[in-house]
Amino acid sequence: MRIPVTKARQVLADLVNRVAYGGEHVVLTRHGRVVAAIIPPEDLELLQRLREGRIDLSRADGGAAPQEGLDAPAPHGTPLRIAAEYRPPGFRR
Repeated sequence: MRIPVTKARQVLADLVNRVAYGGEHVVLTRHGRVVAAIIPPEDLELLQRLREGRIDLSRADGGAAPQEGLDAPAPHGTPLRIAAEYRPPGFRR
């Protein structure tokens, strides 16, 4: 969903609920240009891991990138693949 910032101010609580409970992504625009987004916390965590280099997208299995000096298993005990695998059963966008 795309929405101008001025309109988003008026319906912020609704937008937050759509993201939190519906898993939607809300793209905020100003003068037709994207300026920000509201995303679910799970998606934010994936983006942060990607930025920090903890996810290696070049691996065929999509697993977590190895960390120097760390032998800790990937989160949840399995390689991190895609966000959809970690969403609750029945979750719909």
